Amino acid sequence: MRDVSRRGMLGLGVGAAAALSVAGCSSPGSSESGKVGTKPGKTAKSKPIGDGSTAYTGKQPKQPPKPERLAPGQKPPQFVVFSWDGAGEVGNGLFPRFRKLARDHNASMTFFLSGLYLLPESKKRLYRPPNNGVGASDIPYLTDDHIRETLKNLRAAWLEGHEIGTHFNGHFCGTGSGSVAHWTPAQWDSEIEQAMDFVTKWRTNTGFTDLEPLPFDYSKELVGARTPCLLGQGNLLPTARKRGWRYDASSPGGLQVWPTKKQGLWDFPLQQMPFPGHSFEVLSMDYNIMANQSQASTKAPPANYPGWRKQAADAYIAGFQRAYDTNRAPFFIGNHFEQWNGGIYMDAVEEAFKHIADEKRKDVRMVSFRQLCDWLDAQDPQVLANLRGLGVGQKFTGRG
Repeated sequence: MRDVSRRGMLGLGVGAAAALSVAGCSSPGSSESGKVGTKPGKTAKSKPIGDGSTAYTGKQPKQPPKPERLAPGQKPPQFVVFSWDGAGEVGNGLFPRFRKLARDHNASMTFFLSGLYLLPESKKRLYRPPNNGVGASDIPYLTDDHIRETLKNLRAAWLEGHEIGTHFNGHFCGTGSGSVAHWTPAQWDSEIEQAMDFVTKWRTNTGFTDLEPLPFDYSKELVGARTPCLLGQGNLLPTARKRGWRYDASSPGGLQVWPTKKQGLWDFPLQQMPFPGHSFEVLSMDYNIMANQSQASTKAPPANYPGWRKQAADAYIAGFQRAYDTNRAPFFIGNHFEQWNGGIYMDAVEEAFKHIADEKRKDVRMVSFRQLCDWLDAQDPQVLANLRGLGVGQKFTGRG
């Protein structure tokens, strides 16, 4: 099988994944899909913001205790971050499925919300993407029913302790001038501002009056992102820094080593991980595994599905085990709510998630990117520098 990663296509593949993640999933959603683990009604501390699309509800529930500093030579916990690009519920039940999985294992995750998923298509002209036509988008707008289900799930996810980041809006990739690869810092700032508007003004834009507000102040909640196709990070970072963001998860082709900062923000790349049956490694995202297995076909012959599902799960598990048994570098896994090749990648993610969450491993922390920032920022810089000196697969010994 051809090695997609060696051809430099992995970053582009991620973008194509997000474009497909909604287009292929149009079955009607259950009206109960956003209600798993939530309680109706406003909290006692709820203070509406703006038009009431969001509200301040106090400190986020279900957060880990205040981070403690590692002592010199102390073995760090094994951090694992599962993140989701787009984060729209389009009737396939995947958003509530993985919320329940996280809840069952006391885990937190990061949802990179595409702001456009809260804007009705009838209001598309409110979106003015840089270097593209008014209302244009390379991902489809959601139906009103799917916007409703997405809002329910976002509210529930935050109350369950998860982070809501951003995947921006129109997901423009490719090589033309409209691609995010060519946006200036000022254009990124416009895109971010519009994404925040779509999240904080959904009530005005949709006319929905029977849904509870998102229970957070997005101007404070939003501290990190993943760009479409993993493109354009260089010009995004100056804008992100000015906005006070703490991290970016857009770097392609990272290694399983301890993270560093770029332009003052933590750099959390998708990582190369072992790919069972191959001499090369694969990026830690569902699309990139699929691209290597089926050359990006989302409907390959079903006879391949059982073997590919196992290979995908084994890849995630191998990446985790390599870090856990050696340098303890945080392990980052990115996904989409998709049903490619019969849904095998979602099943593989769930299998790997359960393996990683095994209660016998008391030193594993399944966290959001924001929570990982909290821990990193609390550490002695020299201790982190010593950890960064460990290469891929180099065992932690406690000697710096």
